[in-house]
Amino acid sequence: MNTPISPPRRWRLPLFQGILPLDRSRILPDLMAGVTLAAINIPQAMGYTKIAGTPVITGLYTLLLPMVAFAVFGASRYLVVAADSATAAILAVGVAPLAAAGSPRYLALASTVALMAAGFLLLARLLRLGFLSDFLSRTVLIGFLTGVGFQVGISVLGEMLGIAVKSHQTLGQLETVLTRLPHLHWPTLAVSAGVIALILATRRLAPRLPGSLFAAVGAIALSAAGDFEGRGIEVIGPVVGGLPNLGLPSVSWKDVDVLFSTAGACFIMIVAQSSVTARAYAVRHHQTLDDNQDLLGLCAADAAAGLSGTFVVNGSPTQTAMVEISGGGSQLAHLATAATVAVVLLCLTGPLKFLPICVLGAIVFVVAIGLVDIKGLRTLRRNSPGEFKLAMVTTAAVVVLGVERGILLALVLSLIQHLRHSYRPHTAIVMRDPAEHWCMVPVAPGRMLEPGLVMYWFGADLYYANVNRFVEQAHLIVYESPSPVRWLAVDTGAITGIDFSAARALIDLQQDLAQRGVTLVFTRVNDGLRAEMDRQELTGVVGASHIFGSRSQCVVAYQAASSPATSRPSA
Repeated sequence: MNTPISPPRRWRLPLFQGILPLDRSRILPDLMAGVTLAAINIPQAMGYTKIAGTPVITGLYTLLLPMVAFAVFGASRYLVVAADSATAAILAVGVAPLAAAGSPRYLALASTVALMAAGFLLLARLLRLGFLSDFLSRTVLIGFLTGVGFQVGISVLGEMLGIAVKSHQTLGQLETVLTRLPHLHWPTLAVSAGVIALILATRRLAPRLPGSLFAAVGAIALSAAGDFEGRGIEVIGPVVGGLPNLGLPSVSWKDVDVLFSTAGACFIMIVAQSSVTARAYAVRHHQTLDDNQDLLGLCAADAAAGLSGTFVVNGSPTQTAMVEISGGGSQLAHLATAATVAVVLLCLTGPLKFLPICVLGAIVFVVAIGLVDIKGLRTLRRNSPGEFKLAMVTTAAVVVLGVERGILLALVLSLIQHLRHSYRPHTAIVMRDPAEHWCMVPVAPGRMLEPGLVMYWFGADLYYANVNRFVEQAHLIVYESPSPVRWLAVDTGAITGIDFSAARALIDLQQDLAQRGVTLVFTRVNDGLRAEMDRQELTGVVGASHIFGSRSQCVVAYQAASSPATSRPSA
C-alpha cells in the first residue's frame, strides 16, 4: 500500500492578523469606531503637518494608504499607525535645513525619509529584531516624550499668537515669541484660546465626542462667514483634493545619504513607541503579540506613506486609545477610518481653505500638553529619584539639542541604564529563616549558612564587565571572615549565562581559593547553565560533585563532607 505524499509546505505571508478571525458581532461597533476615529483624527492629522512642515493635505494622506497597509500586514488588533507628533518633529529637524517647508522638494525629502524608515523596518523584520524596543526603558521614554511635548508646544506658539517665527530651534523659537509678545495678534489669540477651551471642555464632559472636529468645523464656518482672512487671521487657503498620486519621490543618492540619520532616528522612535503601545493593549485585552509581524506592518505603512506623497507614520498611543474608547476592537475600524478619509478627500476638501492656521496650531498644542507626562514624572521622583534625574536629562536634551539627537541620547541612556544594572547587580548572603526557610542579607564577612559554609547569591549573568565585582566580593567574604570559611557556595538562581572572560576568572578564583583550603561549589544550577559550564570547562575544574541542583542538596553535601567520619584521615 502506497503512502500518500503530502505536498511540500510553502511559506505563506500571514495577512489581516489584526482582523481575522472576523467576529460578526463586532463589525458594526468597529465600523462606527472607525468613523469616529476619522472625525477626531482628520483635524489632528492636518495639525501634524504644521510640525512636519508639509502641505495640509498630506495629513489626510497619512490616514489613507498607511492605515490600510498596516491593517493588511500588521498583527496588533488595536495599534493605530498614522501621523504622530514625535516622528513628525524628528522629520522636521532633519529636513528643514535642506529645503523650504511645504515646497515640492521638502515633500520629496519627507517621503524619502518614510521610504528609508520602511527599509530599516524591513531589515529589522528579516533579522527578527522585534526585541529592540526592550532597550528603550520606560523611564527614558517618559523623558523623551515629555521633551517632545515641550518642543512641539513651543513650535506652534507663534501660529497661536499670530507672531512670525523663522527659527527651527526650540530655544530660538521661544526667544522670538517672548521678544515679540507685545506685538501679538489679538484676534488670532482669541481663536486659538477658543479652540483649546472647546477641546479641553469636550474631553472633560464628553470624552467620546470629537472635540477637535467640532473646533475645526466651527472655525471653518466662522471664518467663511466672518472673513477671518480679511481681519488678519491667516488661513490655509485652497486645498487640492483627490486621492494621492503614487510614485517614488524625485531625489538623488546624495539626499539619501544626508537623510540617513533622520530616517534612523524615526526608525528607533517607530519601533519603540509602536511596540510599547501594541504590547500594552495586547496585555490589557489578553491577546498574543507578534512584534516581528508588526514590524512588517509598520514597514508596509511607511512604504505606503512614502509612495503616496506623505511623511513618516508611527504607532500612536493617543490615537490607539481613541479607537478603544470609541468601541473598536480590530483593524477593521482602521479600514473604516481610511474609507471615511477617502470620502473627505474626494468630496469635502473645498471648505478647508477657510480653516485658520492658528486652529491647527491650537489642536497640536493640546496634543503637546498630553505628551508632557507629569504623572509619570511625579511617580518617578517619588519611587526612583535616580531614574527621575535620567528622565529630566532626556527631556532637557530633546528641548536643547533637538528631537533627532534626543532620541539617540535616549537610546544611549537606556543602554547605559541597562548596563549599570547588570554591571553592579544586587548581591546577598543566603541565610536560614525560621518562617521562610531561606532569607537574603547584605554581603558581609562572617555571615554563614553553616559553620564554615558561606552561600553567596549574585543577581545577574556573569560576563566580562561584572566578574571583577564577583571576584572582589568572593575575596572579601573569604579573606575578611573572622572564622574560617571551608566552602564558598555560589547560588546561581539568577545566573543564566557565563561568558568566556567570566569563566576564566572563575577558574582563577577556584585555584586561588583551593590554595587557601576553600572549596568553590555551585548550587541551584539548571540544565542550561550546566551545559554552559561544561562548554566553558568549568565543570571539570570545579568537579561535577561540587555542582548542585538545590540549596538543600548543597547543605547536605557540606554537612557530610564536614562530619568527623568523612573528615578523619584513613588509617
